[in-house]
Amino acid sequence: MKKVKVEVLIEKKKRNLKKNILFVVNPISGDIDKSALIESVSQFAAKENLNLIVYTTTGENDIQNIKDLYATNKPERIIVAGGDGTIKMVAEAMEKEDVILGILPAGSANGLAVDLNLPTTVEENLSIAFLNNYLAIDMISINGKKSIHLSDIGLNAALVKNYESSNVRGMWGYALQTVSTLMDLDDPFIATITGDFPTIVSEARMVVIANSQKYGTGVTINPHGVMDDGKFELVVLKNMDLLLLGKIITGNMPLDDDDVAIISTNKAQISLNVPADFQIDGEYCGKETKLNIEILKGQMKVAIPYTDLSII
Repeated sequence: MKKVKVEVLIEKKKRNLKKNILFVVNPISGDIDKSALIESVSQFAAKENLNLIVYTTTGENDIQNIKDLYATNKPERIIVAGGDGTIKMVAEAMEKEDVILGILPAGSANGLAVDLNLPTTVEENLSIAFLNNYLAIDMISINGKKSIHLSDIGLNAALVKNYESSNVRGMWGYALQTVSTLMDLDDPFIATITGDFPTIVSEARMVVIANSQKYGTGVTINPHGVMDDGKFELVVLKNMDLLLLGKIITGNMPLDDDDVAIISTNKAQISLNVPADFQIDGEYCGKETKLNIEILKGQMKVAIPYTDLSII
């Protein structure tokens, strides 16, 4: 009789154990208040009988703090509320851990969420982030820094720099800085691109290092992008006049013509004749003349809005 009671108590204790979920929220991403989102996440976690640990980023020691929280709590998943930069930061913190990331798009740039076809409502995204299966997507190493989505050198990076220094956020801020950046356009640079393909030497306005297809605005820059194929694409925009810009914005991205070249590879080097602005996943990284690039296969597990994939 005693043995049966003990077994019943153990079983009840098992049922009452809550799984830990770490919730990382960037309070300033997208220039929107996150209090309602935090409340929705807390309510969802309570409904699912999950123990939610909330971490609000500050811009200081965030990576180490996230590592420490993971080591202490061993969360089953990490839910991230922010843009591409916040997701990248969490992925870097968790590079040695086997954990699934759930994404709640809440940034100025939500390109990864767009490429993953995440829905627009908080309710749908909560269910995906907490409960859905995952896709192990690649990352890209660029001069030792990691990129999960789209990085580039040249025109768009200059736009990112100008946007970061402006006081206007959101899509309106991007629109204003696009006009300003085009008006102050630098001369094109000469890019020499080498790898396991014929060397390319070309005048260019911008070179995109792409693991996926779309910028956060929904504009397709890399129609060939697949996030788990072990390759990345280099999109060389040789000319960037208003006609080509109009084609790209309207979804008519030209493929391999006189204005654009696309290279698919797993390793490459880019050398420029002059320093040019460089950005990774929407974060300005200064000026560069050399980029060493390689794929990092299956580096990040991210919850996706599909249910036909098996959890490994």
